[in-house]
Amino acid sequence: MHNLKTTYHPELLLIGGSAGSLNVIMEMLKEIDFYLSFAIVIVVHRKPYSTSVLPQLLQQITELEVIEIEDKIDIVSNKIYIAPSDYHLLFENTKSVSLDSSEKMNYSRPSIDVTFRSAAEVFGSKMIAVLLSGANADGVEGLKYVKNNAGKVWIQNPDTAQVDYMPRMGIQSGASDIIFYPEELAQLLKKCSKL
Repeated sequence: MHNLKTTYHPELLLIGGSAGSLNVIMEMLKEIDFYLSFAIVIVVHRKPYSTSVLPQLLQQITELEVIEIEDKIDIVSNKIYIAPSDYHLLFENTKSVSLDSSEKMNYSRPSIDVTFRSAAEVFGSKMIAVLLSGANADGVEGLKYVKNNAGKVWIQNPDTAQVDYMPRMGIQSGASDIIFYPEELAQLLKKCSKL
């Protein structure tokens, strides 16, 4: 297990993933049986215009409330938020988010890069960006931005990823603070959560 400084208490944990990331997210949620002193926001590549079953799917495996983000919604601790398909997710401040339908980035909307960058500008050192399994490099530039704004960067060990391209590119960027195994993720969160 990674030796985390227990004095690090983020206000936001932002997870980005694509192909193969859902299993890791589900595994993590099953293990969270503790209070989260921060919000978890999840940005995964999803097909546009599809009826979203992801929030309901995740809600079945966690006691925490799972919310699909709507424009101008408030983000509060101890809840899970999912970026909707076909919108970029932007942080207006530490409490409020907005949705944006501008052009795709890295062939993706929502783009992980866009959300990582927006969150880094708002939260600075008070956030953790997590990059999971995926087939393109979306998120890698965003990770660098998080790092440059004093946030923490956690990347899934590519050897454990269903599709290793995204985490491998993330590690090659030199931005990672922790390279974790999926089964460690919930415990890492527990260490960061104020009891």
